[in-house]
Amino acid sequence: MEFIEFFISHRNEVLQLTAEHLVLVGLSTSGAVLIGIPLGVGLARNPRWRSPVLGFVNVIQTIPSLALFAILIPLPVIGGIGTSTALIALVLYSLLPVVSNTVAGLIGIDPAVREAAVAMGMTDRQLLWKVELPLALGVILTGVRVATVIGVGLATIAAAIGAGGLGVFIFRGLAMLDSRLILAGAIPAAAMALAADLILGRIERHFGARRTA
Repeated sequence: MEFIEFFISHRNEVLQLTAEHLVLVGLSTSGAVLIGIPLGVGLARNPRWRSPVLGFVNVIQTIPSLALFAILIPLPVIGGIGTSTALIALVLYSLLPVVSNTVAGLIGIDPAVREAAVAMGMTDRQLLWKVELPLALGVILTGVRVATVIGVGLATIAAAIGAGGLGVFIFRGLAMLDSRLILAGAIPAAAMALAADLILGRIERHFGARRTA
């Protein structure tokens, strides 16, 4: 009851920080998709680059989030305190599921399908856009869903470098030993992650069903 009263009395700030959190997640996931899908397509078509590039992206995942922020802050141009540095870190963290699932979706297509498309006179571009990407879309969307959920959680850490979001409540609550503040940040973030997982999961299943139909 006490938490609910606190939540209602601070609803404007909760809504503002939730909106900031949504922007962080939306922009970082979009960036990961714009970079990760073309990169995955390139790796699917150039196997010799697959292991080193995926290995590098995997290494990024092993770096603790606060450590990655600390590494980026002193860098010229892309570093500093604020939203831009947080977005770069979140994009880097979100790359692995998008890239790896794009590669997996494309190399998992039956070679006979490609051969039939080539026999019909399709160019490489037509093969990619009309055959390969539509067939791999369900797997790619799985990666996007995972990246989104990861982004929701990691975006709470972005408040440590002044990027805003629901992490503001969490860090403030930790500093003040106030569980109400921690919950005010944690509960909306958890709800956001669950909603994203549910919505993208349904979209993913829709395209997965189309692939198997």
